[in-house]
Amino acid sequence: MPTRPAAAVAATTTALLLSLTACGGGESQGAGKGGDPVRGGTFTYAAAVGTSCLDPHTSPGDIAAVVQRNVFDSLVQLDAKGRLHPWLATSWKVSADARSYTFQLRDDVTFHDGTPFDAAAVKANLEHIKAPATKSLYASALLGPYSGSEVLGEHSIRITFSEPNIPFLQAASTPYLGIASPTSLKKFKDQLCAGGKYSVGTGPYRSERYVKNDRAEFTRNKDYTWSPRGAAHQGPPLVDKLVIRFLPEDSVRAGALTSGQVDAAAVPVTSAKAVRRNTSLRLTKQQSPGASYSLYLNTDRGPLRDERVRRAFQQSVDVDALIRSIYQGEYERAWSPLSPTTPAAYDESIKGAVRHDPAAAATLLDQAGWTGRDAKGYRTRSGERLALHWPFIGALVRDQRDVLAEAVQAELKKNGIDLVRDPVETGAYFERYGKGDYDVWDNAWVRADPAILAGFYLSTNLPSAGGQNVSHTDDRQVDSWLRAGAAEEAPATRETSYAKVERWAVDHGTVLPLYVPVTSIGTTTAARGLTFDANAWPQFAGVWKNTK
Repeated sequence: MPTRPAAAVAATTTALLLSLTACGGGESQGAGKGGDPVRGGTFTYAAAVGTSCLDPHTSPGDIAAVVQRNVFDSLVQLDAKGRLHPWLATSWKVSADARSYTFQLRDDVTFHDGTPFDAAAVKANLEHIKAPATKSLYASALLGPYSGSEVLGEHSIRITFSEPNIPFLQAASTPYLGIASPTSLKKFKDQLCAGGKYSVGTGPYRSERYVKNDRAEFTRNKDYTWSPRGAAHQGPPLVDKLVIRFLPEDSVRAGALTSGQVDAAAVPVTSAKAVRRNTSLRLTKQQSPGASYSLYLNTDRGPLRDERVRRAFQQSVDVDALIRSIYQGEYERAWSPLSPTTPAAYDESIKGAVRHDPAAAATLLDQAGWTGRDAKGYRTRSGERLALHWPFIGALVRDQRDVLAEAVQAELKKNGIDLVRDPVETGAYFERYGKGDYDVWDNAWVRADPAILAGFYLSTNLPSAGGQNVSHTDDRQVDSWLRAGAAEEAPATRETSYAKVERWAVDHGTVLPLYVPVTSIGTTTAARGLTFDANAWPQFAGVWKNTK
C-alpha cells in the first residue's frame, strides 16, 4: 500500500497547529535570570479539581491527563508550536488513504515495573482502550475508527482504521492514548482508576501515592533517557518529588499560592488580577484549543426535540452581558462550539450567529405550543411545565460556573423556561450521561485538533459508546462533513468541512456556546521550568526551584 513519509504528515500537522502559539500567552518559565537549574527538592502544584478515576484510558477529565502525563509517555509528541516529534516511536509512515499507520519503536525503553516496552505493549494498550470492560469515556472515541493492530516485529507495529483518520497522530500524542505497562493492565485491571502504585508507565515520574481528591505524589524516574525530541528539558526530572494537590476551593488554592505553600497553582478567575499585582508571583494565561464551554441541548428528549424550543433557549440568554459581568474580561464570549485557538477549523464568520432576542424567543415558544403559564410564571403546554433538567457534580464545579448557571437560569425564567439544576453524585452523573437522561449538559473539552467536533457530533459517538455526542445529533450530512474532515490532509479543506459542522450545530440549536476556556497558571518567582503543551496543559518534566 502506498505510504506518506512521517515528514509529510508532520508538516501537515504543524501547519494545522501553528495557530496555537499565535493566540494568547503560554510562554515557558525557563532558567531566565535564575541561573542554572537546581537539582533536588519537591515541586508542588495545586489543581482546581480532583477526579474519581486516574486511568486516562477510562477517564475523560482534563485533570487525569494533566496528572498522568507525568507517568505515561506517548508514541509521538506534539509541542506547543504544533510540531510533531518522535517519542516512544522513532518514526512512522502513513498509508495514502490514511487508514494505516506503521510505527518503528524505541528499543531502549523500560516500564517502571521493569517490563520492556515493545510493539506488543502498544497493541495491548490499544486493545485495552477499546475493550468494553474499560468503559472508556473519551480515549475510545479519540482512537477513532480503530480496526486493529498487527505486531510486525518486536519494535514495529501497524495500526489500522476502518476509515481515513488524519487526526490520529494528534490523538496519539495525548495522555489518553498514553502507554501503560501491559503487566499492570492485567495485574491491576480492576484498580487502574485508583492511581498510585497501580499507574505504571514509562514516564519521567513514577506514581507513588494517590489520595482521592487530596493529592497525587510522584518520584523522579532516574532512568528516564527518552524525552521527546521537542521537549525543553531532556533526561530525568530535576526535582526528586512532584506533588499535585487538589484544592477545589478557589480561595484556598489562591491562598496556598500567595503564602508559598505551593510552587504553582491553577489560578481562579476571581484571583487573576490579584496575582498579576503580586510582585512575588507570575501569571501565565493561554486559551485552550478544542471545545468551548457550552451548554448542549439534548435533541432526542422531551421539549428539546423541537428545534424551535432549542433556538428559543439560545435567544433567551444574554451571553454577552453574563460573560462580561461574571468574568470581568478574563474570559471571552464563545460563539462556536470550538475555541478560536483550535487549528484549521474556527469559522470567524460564526460571530453573531446567536443573538439575545427574547421577543423572538417568545414567538418561537408560542409557535411550539408553550402558550400557557403556571402560578410561578413558567410556560406550560397541555398542563405540563416547560422544565429542562441539567445534572451536575457540585465538587467539580469551577471557573464560577455555578454563578454562570444561576444567571442562565434567571435569563431563561424571564421567558418562562424552568431550567432545573440536579445535583448528583459521580456514579449517578455518568449513569445519566450514558443513558441520555438529561435535557441540558455542560461541557468544555481540550483537544488541539478540530476532530474534537466528531466526538460531539458524529452520530455514532453517543455517550453510551464512549463519545461526547451529548446533543444526540443524528444527521447524515453532519456525519459526511465530519468524515470528510478526518480524511482531508490540506488544512484549508479540513477547515471548510469542520466550519460547516460549527455553523450547523449553532443554527439548529444544538448548543449554546458560553465562554472560551483559559488555562491560567500562577507560579512563585522561584518556580522554573514549567511549560505548556499543545493542549495548554502544564508540563512538569523539567520543573525546578531557584533557591537563591
